[in-house]
Amino acid sequence: MNDAAVVAAAWGWRADQITPLAGGLINKTFVVEADGARTAVLQQLHPVFGAEVNLDIEAVTSHLASRGLVTPRLVRSLDGKAWIEHDGRVWRALTYVAGDTVHAVPSPEWAEAGGALVGRFHRAVSDLDYDYRFTRAGVHDTAAHLAKLRDRVAAGGDADAIALGREILDVAGALPAMPETRTRHVHGDLKISNLIFQRSPLAGVCLVDLDTFARGTLAFELGDAMRSWCNPRGEDAGGIAFEVDIFAAALGGFRAEAGDLVTAAELASVVVGLETVCIELAARFAVDVFDDRYFGWDAARFPTRRAHNLVRARGQLALGLAVRAARDAALAAVS
Repeated sequence: MNDAAVVAAAWGWRADQITPLAGGLINKTFVVEADGARTAVLQQLHPVFGAEVNLDIEAVTSHLASRGLVTPRLVRSLDGKAWIEHDGRVWRALTYVAGDTVHAVPSPEWAEAGGALVGRFHRAVSDLDYDYRFTRAGVHDTAAHLAKLRDRVAAGGDADAIALGREILDVAGALPAMPETRTRHVHGDLKISNLIFQRSPLAGVCLVDLDTFARGTLAFELGDAMRSWCNPRGEDAGGIAFEVDIFAAALGGFRAEAGDLVTAAELASVVVGLETVCIELAARFAVDVFDDRYFGWDAARFPTRRAHNLVRARGQLALGLAVRAARDAALAAVS
């Protein structure tokens, strides 16, 4: 019996009720079906997440539900545990929310719907009073990520990785200064595939992948979202573009819902955050070309994790440069 089947019994689920769900970069995920319908997801957490993150998810999603938002909810085990540990790994269960997931933004209308959902989330958590039990340190510590890359390049290794690392570090040297803005409760990983949509009428339903709840700035919250949303070709498709119309639609949807919660300075900081997070993620992918241990990878398309991460790093670098070239247009869109 595999690990998932053993762990599922803690919630009263049978082995034949769980099937793997592909696509996640970090957590290993299984769908639970009962009576022909999907009811829950069972996840093995990546070691980067502490077990207490499940208590944060339980607290924040309870608050979201109390404000009328659709959200996955933590499912405690039959004996009341928020998580289960098996062979040194943490497992948890969440309710399943039906809807559509996309891995690239189909049109500005989808971006506007997604932005509106994110705006509703931020309005809902604006009065949340909660201290997180677990947060990942240095998630957007750009200087630290660049320092890791600098160390790997200095240590030597694959010639392609070294050349790319040097290029990333050179581009990073011209990043604009990050404005000082307030911190808020943030989702922390708003790539487009972490939003659930309904198609008719088109609307955002809920946010998923909730391990990254924390306090942070809108510069990185929305900057990272726009990094994902405004490059519809994807991070490893080879052809990179920054779609300003998608950026404008997404920020328009966000402002329509968040309204007076957000200052003009915060909105302007999103443009700096977007460029910064592209270069930061390029550095992180490049570090994993050297380390070969963190990001999940598509074995059907790439021979190794290193090969996939090399393409990803090049893609994020190209996207960062595209954002830099369109900086004035992006600032006009948020003003």
